[in-house]
Amino acid sequence: MKYYSLNKIAPNVSFKNAVLKGLAPDKGLYFPETITPLVKGFFKNIYYFSNEEIAFEVIKQFIGDEIPETDLKKIIKETLNFDFPVVNIEENISTLELFHGPTMAFKDVGARFMARCLGYFNKQEKTAKVTVLVATSGDTGGAVASGFLGVKGVDVVILYPSGKVSEVQEKQLTTLGQNITALEVNGTFDDCQAMVKKAFLDEDLILNKNLTSANSINVARWLPQLFYFFFAYKQLINKEKDLVFSIPSGNFGNICAGMMAQQLGLPVKQFIASTNVNDIVPNYLKTGIYTPKPSKQTISNAMDVGDPSNFVRILEIYKNDISELKMHLSSYSFTDNETRDAMKLIKNNSNYITDPHGAVGYLGLKKYLETNNNAQGVFLETAHPVKFLDVVEPVINETIELPTQIKEVIDKEKISIKISNYEELKEFLLNS
Repeated sequence: MKYYSLNKIAPNVSFKNAVLKGLAPDKGLYFPETITPLVKGFFKNIYYFSNEEIAFEVIKQFIGDEIPETDLKKIIKETLNFDFPVVNIEENISTLELFHGPTMAFKDVGARFMARCLGYFNKQEKTAKVTVLVATSGDTGGAVASGFLGVKGVDVVILYPSGKVSEVQEKQLTTLGQNITALEVNGTFDDCQAMVKKAFLDEDLILNKNLTSANSINVARWLPQLFYFFFAYKQLINKEKDLVFSIPSGNFGNICAGMMAQQLGLPVKQFIASTNVNDIVPNYLKTGIYTPKPSKQTISNAMDVGDPSNFVRILEIYKNDISELKMHLSSYSFTDNETRDAMKLIKNNSNYITDPHGAVGYLGLKKYLETNNNAQGVFLETAHPVKFLDVVEPVINETIELPTQIKEVIDKEKISIKISNYEELKEFLLNS
């Protein structure tokens, strides 16, 4: 399997090199050369396969022969050591819970998979130390910190916007120590992401550091999110009704992975990109004009993204044809007040507690089903509500008990380094 840059200038590379580079030299995201649909019998018999068996069949073509079958299966086994239950909410609406991993967010899978791939490559090649550079709007940082903690030959540097992540999220990325360093940026997530992208193109850093990214721009972080959609399909009792997925969307890596699952043959009728007021994609589908904007802070902070990196991959999947894209993608945006109302409604009607991101996913699904009543919908609950206590508890008027994963970090001392601009980031990287 080879990967090409979506800017179509840089040379094609192997899976390993795509993982190690993160971003192509021409600033493009990497994309697989081919996507081969799975045999129909796989979907017919999916109920009989374990999650590990499903994941191996789904991902193996994208790895090729660069990780032997035995080692790849071991990586998958270590990555998927928790559950992914589908929970019924109301008629024709369920949620896929993706928060049962170590940091209680959906990004645990991609971070754990990528960390183990890098660990394998380092062990085989005994390459120079790799520095993983990552920007986070909330959950990515904690998942990457946990996934890479103690991985030999890898240092992790996480940039996060000061005052714009929840207390739990901040503790998860600033308290681990060892090979993990948190840089607290005076700015927004978009500022953090811009610094990371600039670093990958800086000749001084390229010559002196082995940099790679653990954001969803990296293929090893992005592609394992394919698994979720197969795991959900396996659990659905009625496989005859049209299947619709609503995904809370910020940087659009998760929904893009779902579309890759569709390319592999998963029978999905429609994807819904449910956003907060950072409505770049909903506006694009209305106007046909893609207009990035400065991100706005909301209670669903992991989706506070004004220029989603992975949308270019979505356009590639549908050959940059907006008419084709609209046949598979709907997108709606919602305010914080609408999000709070949805959280309250779900709790009152179904006795289920959603986090703010899941609530946005629920709203998008409800809106779609208003005019498409022959469908069953699954919205992704991407993080445990405990990660947003300051938002959730006042809405539902209840105290949420802290799970073990949160108790382990909440009282630890935060350790971060404050920076304000790219030059400070560069100086830190060169001297670290």
